Amino acid sequence: MAGSKSDYLEDAVLDHMLGGPDYTRPATVYMALFTAAPTDAGGGTEVTGGAYERLAVTNNATNFPASSSGAKSNGTEFTFVSASGADWGECVAWAFFDANTAGNQLHWGDLTSPKTVEDGDTAKFPIGSLEFTED
Repeated sequence: MAGSKSDYLEDAVLDHMLGGPDYTRPATVYMALFTAAPTDAGGGTEVTGGAYERLAVTNNATNFPASSSGAKSNGTEFTFVSASGADWGECVAWAFFDANTAGNQLHWGDLTSPKTVEDGDTAKFPIGSLEFTED
């Protein structure tokens, strides 16, 4: 599975750790779905239409439990609104941002099994299905 910290977050953490300005983690992060995967530099094609909106997730230890051995996963199920009025297409990747629209990409990853979200479907990510790693 491809996925990583974004270039933005890599720079923010390096500056925070080594002589730059302190990085303050956002209180809420926003999960986005993509039909073409982003990269560390951003980009990709985020889902649009069909009542799609990024999923607001409180950035706390319940939703993101403590890491172990350089890895962390989601501690609760993340559930998007249902597609309504149009399909979202084949979702192939996810990313977290620090804003509901635009904002800075923080982490991203490919879906291990792409999912076609059709009108009426709900995209869900069960506990432990998202993985964040440090190398």
